[in-house]
Amino acid sequence: MPSLPPLPLVDDTDAVVAWVAEHLGSLTLEGPDGVRPGGHRGGQTAADVALAGLDVAGYARSRSTVLPESRRGASRMSPYVTHGLLDLPTMWDAVADAPAADRRRYRDELLWQEYARHVYARLGPAMREPLRREPPHPDVDPDWDEQMACIDWVQSSLETDGWLVNQTRMWFASHWTVRHGRDWRAGEDHFYRHLLDGSRAANRLGWQWTVGAGTGKPYGFSRWQVEKRAPELCRGCALRDACPIQGWPDATPGPDVEHAPVRVGHAAGAPGPGPDAPVLESTPEAVWLTPESLGDADPALVAHPDLPVVYVFDEPKLRELRLSGKRLVFLAECLADLASRRDVEVRLGDVGEELAGRPLAATFAPVPWFTNRAAHLDLAVVHPWRWLERPTSQRLTSYSAWRKGVHR
Repeated sequence: MPSLPPLPLVDDTDAVVAWVAEHLGSLTLEGPDGVRPGGHRGGQTAADVALAGLDVAGYARSRSTVLPESRRGASRMSPYVTHGLLDLPTMWDAVADAPAADRRRYRDELLWQEYARHVYARLGPAMREPLRREPPHPDVDPDWDEQMACIDWVQSSLETDGWLVNQTRMWFASHWTVRHGRDWRAGEDHFYRHLLDGSRAANRLGWQWTVGAGTGKPYGFSRWQVEKRAPELCRGCALRDACPIQGWPDATPGPDVEHAPVRVGHAAGAPGPGPDAPVLESTPEAVWLTPESLGDADPALVAHPDLPVVYVFDEPKLRELRLSGKRLVFLAECLADLASRRDVEVRLGDVGEELAGRPLAATFAPVPWFTNRAAHLDLAVVHPWRWLERPTSQRLTSYSAWRKGVHR
């Protein structure tokens, strides 16, 4: 299959949306006519602007504020981190001069992201199973009152903006599973389709933690959290005098999981930590980029500045996932931005078939998708992933235990 037509200029959002709708729209959740941009502009340039404006003063106090937006402390940097436009070591250094309490709290969140990657790298597909405990299975109606202003607002933000404050992610996950007994995996898939920072590692771990599958302590969502974090939602809610979440949910944790994956250890299909140094087999002719590593600091891009770059929209995988069009617009913007500095070829199809016979340089990504696709490619050189804390053999049964063993 020939390459796709060149991407428009990254600053022409309408043209990028039209490009995605024409060439990828049939693979999206909304279809070609429903492709829209999300709340973040993709690309290294946008990521650098966001990093330059990063100020985490007050983060420890206001990171969980939802509304009004002017009082939020959340940094909104996560889409750039997920796609490797800004890596975790860069983010760690960026807040070195922040007030001590805010620096500690922000860096703790960075380490939590790293821990999620370690768990996913070790468990792979097994991370879809409850890590330690079965989630609650309340005998209740799985449906909820659609007039709830808080949940409606979260759902609308997810579908339009593609980004949520972590507090609201917990609200929704708890409401979905702890109160209404829906399968947490279906909820995690729902988030993954829409979130611009959609990461199987962080998203799955976040859902497991919230519903109690990872900790045995389900998070109970009730009106109290909304009144504290977003009081205007309660004031304007049609159900403010008959709130269905006035009290705590029945948050009884489920039983321990026999042979729980986080206790068993490395699972079949998990990618492992990757190489410690570049592994050279032959001379590459192009750099293969993946969704996890689209930034200018990608080690393969840096090591091979004169090589052309190739990115393949994985058609079979996209057809399976049915991601929201805003996620693909973000990816297209990343590639369009890079194309202003490098020779970028964009293709659509089966990754192995599209890149067959081409010696490639690539950066390892600690996700099963990379391992599976790389097995069918001629990788002339594989560069190491930039970990914040390189994985070791230490136990990953809990974040707190893992945190005690890291060096930062």
